[in-house]
Amino acid sequence: MKTAEIKELTTAEIQERLEAEKTSLLQMKLNHSISPLDNPLQIKVARRNIARLATELRAREINK
Repeated sequence: MKTAEIKELTTAEIQERLEAEKTSLLQMKLNHSISPLDNPLQIKVARRNIARLATELRAREINK
C-alpha cells in the first residue's frame, strides 16, 4: 500500500485497515513460527504498512 493511497482514505478506513494489518501480521508470525512461510518478506511488508497507516493517523491528529 502506497502513501498516496493511504492519504486518500478517511480516518475511519485507516483505523480499520490498521487493525486488519495488525491481526494479519500476528497470524503470519504465528504461522511462520510453526512452519516457514513461502515468502517471509511478507512480514516485513506488513510491518511497514502498519507503520505507514499509524504515521498517517498521527499526522492527521497533529493537523487538527
